[in-house]
Amino acid sequence: MRACVQHGYGGPERLELTNLPQPDPAKGEMRLRVLACGVNLSDWEYLTGAPFYARLVGGLMKPKRPVLGSDTVGIVDKLGPGVTGFAPGDRVMGDTVMTRGGFAEYACVPAAAMTHVPDALSDDIAACLPQPGGIAIAGTENVAAGQRLLINGAGGGSGPLALQLAKAAGAHVTAVDNAGKLDWLRSLGADAVVDYRQQDFSATGARWDRILDMVATRGPRRIARALSPGGIYRAVGGDVRILLALLAGGLVTRTQGKSIGMLLVPSGRDLTRRAASLALEGKLTPHIEAVLPLDAVPEALARTGRGEVRGKIVIHPT
Repeated sequence: MRACVQHGYGGPERLELTNLPQPDPAKGEMRLRVLACGVNLSDWEYLTGAPFYARLVGGLMKPKRPVLGSDTVGIVDKLGPGVTGFAPGDRVMGDTVMTRGGFAEYACVPAAAMTHVPDALSDDIAACLPQPGGIAIAGTENVAAGQRLLINGAGGGSGPLALQLAKAAGAHVTAVDNAGKLDWLRSLGADAVVDYRQQDFSATGARWDRILDMVATRGPRRIARALSPGGIYRAVGGDVRILLALLAGGLVTRTQGKSIGMLLVPSGRDLTRRAASLALEGKLTPHIEAVLPLDAVPEALARTGRGEVRGKIVIHPT
């Protein structure tokens, strides 16, 4: 089978389109003929080995698994021992961020992470939902009408979905990203936009009730300045030193009535099912910038790592 293989940590030059033996599913796994796989920032992190937590999961000195790609949609081709609830021919979707493998013609995935794709969802839309949809849902949980929410890194895969959910809840949303995405974010419903290259949102004097930070780059003091009394800040990812500082600083800010911490996104099929249901209801509409073949994975990851992609890129392995 054709696969985009990673040879060590680094940039896109560490990737090679090559042939691998077709994998055989282990206990609790099933093999998919991959139809589509969404490109995520987490794929870039696993490629570069940074932030450091990517190596803790993916392999300390070298990648444990040679193929990236985690938001996988495919047709069940073979069931491993102990798998129930699925049959060959089923079309399924899921977030396989812990095992990856979606940038290939076939992938073995944990059955516990997968769910059936609703008939009304296309392969490409389904490939944009598991990881970004889960982050958007968890990141906007309990956002209420009239609240002020800031999304830092709003123009990637999860940000537009979080923006949609927050606006549907009646929140006032400030979207932070690079200048090339600001008009587009306004068109999606953002009430205010900030070019992070020109302005630091934490130094404007403005305050928000909620901040959802896709890539944390500011310590707890700066974040606390930007939170209203009783405000909540949640970071999705970022440099390990920054995240540790936020966790430590969060203990101090609690005495000020402000909550600073990491966004905990429950893993498994339940959140993917919820994202799919919201998409069917028209409440989550991923923006797909491009659908590309397997040999375009290096380019797609490079653009994702540079923050250039508006929404999502989807890879078709065949």
